[in-house]
Amino acid sequence: MAGPDAVVVGSGPNGLAAAIALAQAGRRVVVREAADTIGGGMRTEELTLPGFHHDVCSTVHPLGVSSPFFRALPLAEHGLEWVHSPACLAHPQDDGTVAMLERSMEETGATLGPDARAWKKLMNPWVRRWLVLAEDVLGPLEFPDHPLLLARFGVYGIRPAYGLAKRRFQGELARALFAGNAAHSMVPLTRSPTAAFGLTLVAAGHAVGWPIARGGSRSIANALASYLRSLGGEIVTGAPVDNVDEFQGVPLVLLDLTPRQVLRVAGHRLSGRYRRALERFRYGAGSFKIDWALSAPIPWRNPECARAATVHLGGTLDEIAASEHAPLEGKVPEKPFVLLVQPTLFDPSRAPEGKQIAWAYCHVPFGCDVDMTEAIEDQVERYAPGFRDVVLRRNVMPPSALERHNPNLVGGDISAGAMTLRQVFFRPAPRKIPYSTPVPGLYLCSASTPPGGAVHGMCGYYAAEAALKHPITAPDHP
Repeated sequence: MAGPDAVVVGSGPNGLAAAIALAQAGRRVVVREAADTIGGGMRTEELTLPGFHHDVCSTVHPLGVSSPFFRALPLAEHGLEWVHSPACLAHPQDDGTVAMLERSMEETGATLGPDARAWKKLMNPWVRRWLVLAEDVLGPLEFPDHPLLLARFGVYGIRPAYGLAKRRFQGELARALFAGNAAHSMVPLTRSPTAAFGLTLVAAGHAVGWPIARGGSRSIANALASYLRSLGGEIVTGAPVDNVDEFQGVPLVLLDLTPRQVLRVAGHRLSGRYRRALERFRYGAGSFKIDWALSAPIPWRNPECARAATVHLGGTLDEIAASEHAPLEGKVPEKPFVLLVQPTLFDPSRAPEGKQIAWAYCHVPFGCDVDMTEAIEDQVERYAPGFRDVVLRRNVMPPSALERHNPNLVGGDISAGAMTLRQVFFRPAPRKIPYSTPVPGLYLCSASTPPGGAVHGMCGYYAAEAALKHPITAPDHP
């Protein structure tokens, strides 16, 4: 039999998306995965006790359900079911109040005191046309399909989130709710373009929700893999790639790897200029994650927090900003901004009957392994007194453990590279086609390429499109 037309290295969301796009174009595709299971950041495992199924990395997927590519695939026919909590997000305060990101902007505004009108005025343009805007937001740096809409979004999104929240909102509830969304950038909130992350996640929440996948995020990987196999694609697990030279004669090779791994497997093939550009690529802050097996639901002081799969724990805008600035200075935050998910309130299949799971993480300096367990649990106790009493078992994953589990999480960076202004637009290096390399037929398709992190598959889709249009690539820049 003839060999493959294309090999994709890595079976994360972008690797699988790239393989599907190539298979749809009639290419014979093989996916090589080093781990024994597929998925990359979409894995679900029993990390604490038998019967408790935890998502190792991603759980909540506003950009997955927004993804133009995923939306075009018959993933429901291959087992994927999105589960929506009644509210997208809760952000409690010390006085017992809570800001809620609801699907309805009016219902959200009802929790924001004096800022209900200001919230709707800021968000409405993006919410009304979110799925149209998402086509450009989740795209590479090129002339957009909807230039006026994207330009208007850019006027606000290019700003630091801290300043935008201060100017647009009077009260702490709206400021904190927006800041918590912007903090997903893992960039200090006083820097550009953190406002874009806040606007994106809020708009997605109002427009399409913040769903989880029934059965865990592995269900997304399984659905993508099932569809790929239906197209004739092949997936080989437990098959690490140490050198791209083993693919001599394969017309297309796509790497779902970050620059550090690209240099390891292909550095000897790259031009000196491009190799130096990858060596200069900046990784971002690390993450410290805890998974819990629980005997009961988290005992929130404000029961509204139990309506949302995601809860942000960080208090005020200034407190969140301080927490997100600390990693930049190589410090761990004293009161970390904590992102917490409680999936079994809405998908009880992930834990034994009557039991619950939850996980949380905070941002720490790149590669820092300071134990943040007590600091994270103190933040949960702050808004849910008695939380530690319902903990049956915990599994702790500092940055080094995250990287051991998935080598693409270099230094615990779950965004595959710092989302600074430069690297939002030019990742991993300034090139006319960001997915190409100076090596003919060799492309990058990881979250280290545009549009960056999260489970949406668009990096892989655009890389495959580039490979199909330009199968032999001459050096351009750098």
